[in-house]
Amino acid sequence: MAILLYNIKELFGIHPANEILRGSALANLPSIKNAYVIVEGEQIAAFGRMDELKHKPNDFNESLDATGRLMLPSWCDSHTHLVFAGSREGEFVDKIKGLSYADIAAKGGGILASAKKLAEASEDDLFVQSYKRLQEIISLGTGAVEIKSGYGLSVESELKMLRVIKRLKGAAKIPIKSTFLGAHAFPTEYKEAKEDYIKLIIEKMLPQIAAEGLADYVDAFCEEGFFTTEQTERICLAGKAYGLKPKLHVNQLNSIGGIQTGVKVDAVSLDHLETMTDDDIEILSKAKNTVGTLLPSAAFFLRMNYQPARKMIDAGCAVALASDFNPGSSPSGNMNFVVALSCIQLRMLPEEAVNAATLNGAAAMELQHEAGSIATAKKANLLLTKPVPGLAYLPYSFGNNLLERIMLCGDWK
Repeated sequence: MAILLYNIKELFGIHPANEILRGSALANLPSIKNAYVIVEGEQIAAFGRMDELKHKPNDFNESLDATGRLMLPSWCDSHTHLVFAGSREGEFVDKIKGLSYADIAAKGGGILASAKKLAEASEDDLFVQSYKRLQEIISLGTGAVEIKSGYGLSVESELKMLRVIKRLKGAAKIPIKSTFLGAHAFPTEYKEAKEDYIKLIIEKMLPQIAAEGLADYVDAFCEEGFFTTEQTERICLAGKAYGLKPKLHVNQLNSIGGIQTGVKVDAVSLDHLETMTDDDIEILSKAKNTVGTLLPSAAFFLRMNYQPARKMIDAGCAVALASDFNPGSSPSGNMNFVVALSCIQLRMLPEEAVNAATLNGAAAMELQHEAGSIATAKKANLLLTKPVPGLAYLPYSFGNNLLERIMLCGDWK
């Protein structure tokens, strides 16, 4: 079935080279004004200027006049935790009342609270909850997503989470990447036996995950009070031995050497980055294969300092944007808000934010050859806006839903 989208006011995101964008290149968002796109099956078959179009709308099975509307590649959200059981709005109120993260954790809240709820949920219930969340972010324009485990913290529960992610891969058309985050926190019973838990990850969890083909990546929360750089490196190397590349949580609260460790193990991405020293930025800028993924909605929700995006971009770091969708620190997978927040608080240009949330987001999941830009033979994962003045209006009008239609793999959603 062939579909023609024509009279597009402006078609954004034409990056045929699929290269990770860094430095000044991040502000380059190639576009075509008065454009058309032809979709065949699940892929983009052709695109260009209207005066080059050699067909008429009636030549196609379906056609859509997009006069006044912009079109972009769909969002590529490279860091989420959307498989979880239940919510944590009680902690939200506790934070308003002034309780710290440590206070909440001492009450049995935080990651361990999510782990308890997840242990009590059946795999089927967990799948139903997670599939609903997946459909919600798809309706907001996400066309590729990474999903982490990490609320299991036991062999049984971590495997349960990863099996749910595998089921989501089969149930949804969009590309989904799976990350094993058993090293998210130390379970209560291992607080005084941390080495035993690391051995459980390496000797029990990883072999089973590899045997069932449940993950693409391995992750660890490298932070004071969680996993040290040495522990993180051991877990990454163990994961790599099973074919799982590292994607790491680093520098959210403190700079403890997580950037150096991530670069050393050739991480695909290093995520959070709220706390970056000049040395951290310089090291990341020289890591040609590692994307720095910024999660501004987590900083927003936790009232933390935002990531130093301008310094990182100006230094030549490869920067992506993601939602960090999770029940504790970013209970939203709305990438439209993430893009707007990045312009408003991180001082990223609209073009930089769109590139960071599309092509660089795809690269942070190694999906840049099938998603993240407008190119022939790529998936027809497209966002069509309502009539708007221009690109900058999208982050400017941050509280409005400006998406009129969403196409995923050639089908309208």
